[in-house]
Amino acid sequence: MSKDATSLSAQDALISVMIAISASDEDIRTSELVTIESIVDHLPVFAGYDKDRLKRVSKTVFELFEEEDGLAALFGLVRESLPQRLFETAYALACDVAAADGLLGEQELRFLAEIRYELSIDRLHAAAIERGARARHLTM
Repeated sequence: MSKDATSLSAQDALISVMIAISASDEDIRTSELVTIESIVDHLPVFAGYDKDRLKRVSKTVFELFEEEDGLAALFGLVRESLPQRLFETAYALACDVAAADGLLGEQELRFLAEIRYELSIDRLHAAAIERGARARHLTM
């Protein structure tokens, strides 16, 4: 894969984390896709983002997942493209997508742990982010 094919903007990096957590359990649910779309439509960090890039970013993530060291490459791209001040934002968005369907399977939990590790998210901060995502996605 060429550098041009895998270069990401900061917004692309955030989206790639959301797509990756959705795909981590090999079952991308409609509720997760709707959550990603809603996040992109409403959060200030995505102001001015060209939604046509979603397909390109998704394709990049799926191609990386097929490679032997693709996960490491994905996290390398994310760390390279995303300012460190947005690492917690990336984790928060991943938590929201993971919680969107009301189910957190073992694969998603492992992937969230990998995101925490790769982005050096402090455990206490991660717990607060996770609690917020849980509160936002509770049902009656």
